[in-house]
Amino acid sequence: MAFDKNSRKEEAGFQKSAPVSEYEEIVLAINRCSKVVKGGRNFSFGALVVVGDRNGKVGYGYGKANEVTDAIRKGGEAARKNMITIPMRGTTVTHTVEAKYRGSSVLIRPASGGTGLIAGTNMRAVLGLAGVVDVLTKSLGSSNPSNVVKATFKAISMMHSKDDIMTKRGKTQGEAK
Repeated sequence: MAFDKNSRKEEAGFQKSAPVSEYEEIVLAINRCSKVVKGGRNFSFGALVVVGDRNGKVGYGYGKANEVTDAIRKGGEAARKNMITIPMRGTTVTHTVEAKYRGSSVLIRPASGGTGLIAGTNMRAVLGLAGVVDVLTKSLGSSNPSNVVKATFKAISMMHSKDDIMTKRGKTQGEAK
């Protein structure tokens, strides 16, 4: 009789984990802060979390707690509440956009098919979880993960799809030319 890991765990009294969420989650940064008190030091943690469905929706959140796991959980919940939709043309973004948030500045350009996701760590996480496959990016200025993510979201919110522009101009798809 053949045994696999899951059947042995179930027989040993372990239960299967909760149903898998439709969103993927990446922890980009964990910050530790300490407060000196009479008995020693009290630590608190902050976690920057990015959540996406790889199908055009992505969000970010920052959670703070006295334990790392609680901070990550709170950041994930905040990210799910802060979801935005990224306009895409095939596997890339619709047009070039540049955005600045505090000391960080980002440039996002569409790329031809097969180029890949050319981006730094923080922008790669955001665009990858959004489902963008082909894009060229550059992060300028500060490399603070929080500011880079916020600048990336600002750039995404500045993007428009062709349909958005046509409805803003009061035209239909057939009148495009």
